[in-house]
Amino acid sequence: MQLSKYSLFARDLTNEIFSVFIACLLIGFGVLVGHILRNKQKTEAILLNQEKAHQLDLSKREYEVLIEMVDGKSNKEIAETLFISESTVKTHVSNLFIKLDAKRRTEAIHKARNLDLI
Repeated sequence: MQLSKYSLFARDLTNEIFSVFIACLLIGFGVLVGHILRNKQKTEAILLNQEKAHQLDLSKREYEVLIEMVDGKSNKEIAETLFISESTVKTHVSNLFIKLDAKRRTEAIHKARNLDLI
């Protein structure tokens, strides 16, 4: 009698484990698809706006730094993301301020949005 109770419990537990496994797979798939689509949209937006950046005489790297600034990253985080030194990031940020006629990051981002750079 005890063995039959254990057998029923084990069968129910197997179904639950299988359900949890399938749910985890679907969640992982959803996160992966979302990540891929987000990166694709970001890349397409960058390609479309590089022509406008060229008109302002922004270098490719300055434009990449601007995109990272929009994401709210610090100079150190930008340097780590783009694999450049922090002093190089500071130089690019200074160049952006000059080319966008801005004094602060928020002002530079605001002007870049008004110019449809980002």
